[in-house]
Amino acid sequence: MNYTTQMDAARKGIITKEMEIVAKKENMDVNVLADKIAKGTVVIPANKNHKSIDPEGVGEGLRTKINVNLGISKDSYDIDRELEKVKVAIDMKAESIMNLSNYGKTEEFRKKLIDMSSAMIGTVPVYDALGFYDKELKDITEKEFLDVVEKHGKDGVDFVTIHAGINRETANTFRRNPRLMNLVSRGGSLMFAWMQLNKKENPFYEHYDELLDICAKYDITISLGDACRPGAIADSTDASQIKELIVLGELTKRAWAKNVQVIIEGPGHMAINEIEANMLLEKKLCHGAPFYVLGPLVTDIAPGYDHITGAIGGAVAAASGADFLCYVTPAEHLRLPSIDDMKEGIIATRIAAHAGDIGKKLPNSRAWDNSMSYARQQLDWNKMFELAMDPVKAKKYRESSKPEDENSCSMCGKMCAVRNLNKVLNGEDINILRD
Repeated sequence: MNYTTQMDAARKGIITKEMEIVAKKENMDVNVLADKIAKGTVVIPANKNHKSIDPEGVGEGLRTKINVNLGISKDSYDIDRELEKVKVAIDMKAESIMNLSNYGKTEEFRKKLIDMSSAMIGTVPVYDALGFYDKELKDITEKEFLDVVEKHGKDGVDFVTIHAGINRETANTFRRNPRLMNLVSRGGSLMFAWMQLNKKENPFYEHYDELLDICAKYDITISLGDACRPGAIADSTDASQIKELIVLGELTKRAWAKNVQVIIEGPGHMAINEIEANMLLEKKLCHGAPFYVLGPLVTDIAPGYDHITGAIGGAVAAASGADFLCYVTPAEHLRLPSIDDMKEGIIATRIAAHAGDIGKKLPNSRAWDNSMSYARQQLDWNKMFELAMDPVKAKKYRESSKPEDENSCSMCGKMCAVRNLNKVLNGEDINILRD
């Protein structure tokens, strides 16, 4: 039997090779996985033209995945450095890479990225439109916006962020409800500006069926962007954000009717006590579609440390139902991240994702932690390094401050609780003051 997308295959009872790979990774029965894909609660973003991909699933009952943003810009145009970031991100087990390049002819970088990446690749086609056509925003036509999506599909992009929810109706809600930070979504602000400048409906909303046909052709997962995501905790869970979320729920059903896989994008900046409710709202209003969040950042006052503010929110979000976390680096709000910034962001977000999986009580989510705890109880330092999320840093810290007693660390020495309990329970003297 033939099929167009992973969703189409699942609905026809076809088990694809991508489903088999994902089911094995997730330790899930492949038929259970296929049922979730058919319903839209799980997606496998895997463009037919992305030949190097090692597929991952995103959604209900699966491990929380993380995404790394990178790409070239006018102020920082260095393709080789961004490709080095790609290698590091893959080595550090990021499941997804979003190419947010927004300057010049980005096709060269995009094709190299797709060719070398085993991770799924996402893009925001509207960023590429200005450079691709060498036109000002106002002068780009509806058809040209769609043609850029088609180009990304041909190149092998697995998922595209499309800000179709910022239609005239949503824009009017935004105007009637002033915000502290207005719109902070780059793609969303561009679509809002295009609508304002041309006095027309959002082309991705008006021509949504044509967009879906393109996505179905290549099996591009559509990531419905949140133009109204809050960029300050003062703006979270407001009328604009919720209005757009309702529209995204309607667009989700239209996509599923054409067998197009859907991810919903979410906040943003948000007070910690609002996160759980927002996860519930998305799942209700968007019919259980996988939820992809940036952070959320739980405070606005920590530039230079936003990988921490994002990880705090990401852990709560994942435990409350978010399926996909976009990393946040220490450079957020300040500059393009360096490789070191990226490493910090990846580790912080992986910690958040894993903590969320424990909170969601995913099967075997605690096994890694239990193995580490046993290695610590045994004072098996080599095993601890092997199990560490970042073995290099763990080993570096250990070696930088050698203890007198190899069975302890330089903080506790012979007063180490683990060492002493092991000895006492074995009937030995603990010898704290004596050699």
